[in-house]
Amino acid sequence: MAGGIAILSEGRDHGGKVTWFVIILCMVAAMGGLLFGYDLGVSGGVSSMEPFLKKFFPEVYKNLKEDTKISNYCKFDSQLLTAFTSSLYVAAFIASLIASPMTRSFGRKLSIVIGGAAFLAGTALGAAALNFYMLILGRLLLGVGVGFANQSVPLYLSEMAPARYRGAFNIGFSLCISMGVLSAYSINFGTEKLKGGWGWRVSLATGALPASILTLGTIFLPDTPNSLIQRTNDHQKAMRLLQRVRGTSNVQKELDDIVEASLISKATPNPFDKMTQRKYRPQLVMAIAIPFFQQVTGINVITFYAPLLILTIGFGESVSLLSSVMIGIVAITAVFLSMLVVDRFGRRVLFIFGGIHMFVCQMMIGIIMSAHLKDHGEIGKGYGYLVLVLICIYVAGFCYSWGPLTWLVPSEIFPMEIRSAAQAVTVSVGLVFTTVIAQTFLYLLCHFKAGIFFFFGGWVAVMTSFVYLLLPETRNMPIEKMDQIWKEHWFWSKIVS
Repeated sequence: MAGGIAILSEGRDHGGKVTWFVIILCMVAAMGGLLFGYDLGVSGGVSSMEPFLKKFFPEVYKNLKEDTKISNYCKFDSQLLTAFTSSLYVAAFIASLIASPMTRSFGRKLSIVIGGAAFLAGTALGAAALNFYMLILGRLLLGVGVGFANQSVPLYLSEMAPARYRGAFNIGFSLCISMGVLSAYSINFGTEKLKGGWGWRVSLATGALPASILTLGTIFLPDTPNSLIQRTNDHQKAMRLLQRVRGTSNVQKELDDIVEASLISKATPNPFDKMTQRKYRPQLVMAIAIPFFQQVTGINVITFYAPLLILTIGFGESVSLLSSVMIGIVAITAVFLSMLVVDRFGRRVLFIFGGIHMFVCQMMIGIIMSAHLKDHGEIGKGYGYLVLVLICIYVAGFCYSWGPLTWLVPSEIFPMEIRSAAQAVTVSVGLVFTTVIAQTFLYLLCHFKAGIFFFFGGWVAVMTSFVYLLLPETRNMPIEKMDQIWKEHWFWSKIVS
């Protein structure tokens, strides 16, 4: 059908089409995920490059090249090195709290533009860094960009997308994260051997490309109908936008739902206080629990430090960076698979199967490394390649489940009156624990050794049980009617009734 793909109404769906207009809008906005993904991938890669270590972290370089008495698991144990990674997430945490009232008062669009511009400034400063302080200042600016983008982009996608395909549209953000990770891994591999030791500068500077595309592209985006009603109360402008993005003139029912939610929202001067009320208890629990559990899957052990972890196993620098590229390809494939099936099978199924998948892989990696990688010497190449294969399988499990769904589910379950505040809580909790994992992993690896995989595997078992018992299905439910799922749940109905 011209102009879009027909969508059948299923009672709870407002109907309409998936138009090319809404696809293009969401593609541009979802590129905010490229910023986050590129940083996740680039930091671990440049941290494994010898010129970078020699310039900023000479003690780590010495441990890697000269001191054979240090355990394989402890060669990268440096608080300065982990500060390079985690400083960004401290800044992102603070920025996400600032972005919440800005997103509510000035719209989703402005927050996305600010995020892109701050990231662009951070890449320039980091690539030109002459000392550790310039490097960290650049990371802090990158953090501001990530904080604003992570706060506003999932909201934009959830509010623009048709209810029936909201999952696939929102996972576009996660797909862009994975594309950013793969791009960073590939660029790191290509720049590692550049003459003059400039490879790390090129890797850091290339982050300016997605930041520029996002910043310039977002200038031409309209804000969401939800935000227009909330900020300007311009019903006619919101209706025209809805008609254009849905490909139909019959949008009155959806507009009425948005207006009703907006009236409730405007009667909520302090959404953070409102969010603590009993009737919002399920949403508050999910806003905290889901991003917390995502971080204790251990995925950022792989994403941040894949090249360092592979060096620990005993492979060379080039092999470690090439292996990271393979991990990035697996991640993109798995996220794309999630986009195809999330609105067909639902969120809970992917959460649960992904958890079981990751748990099995982590147990196997822990067992192999416990048995075959000692404090000194190298693991056998056969076992080393087996660990790499299991890491890829583990990443696939994360990327079709807890990776994209951690962004999707919180962004769709909050009513408008607490949406920006609750999204800030979700992003902030995720960033706090991202910082904790980034800052402590190399220390934990040094002391837990292979047991680090059993540690994270235990958390995966807990979070899978949590979803099975406490998370209702959100598939096909219009975003403004999401409060119904808690009233029908065996446990939450007792809380919210």
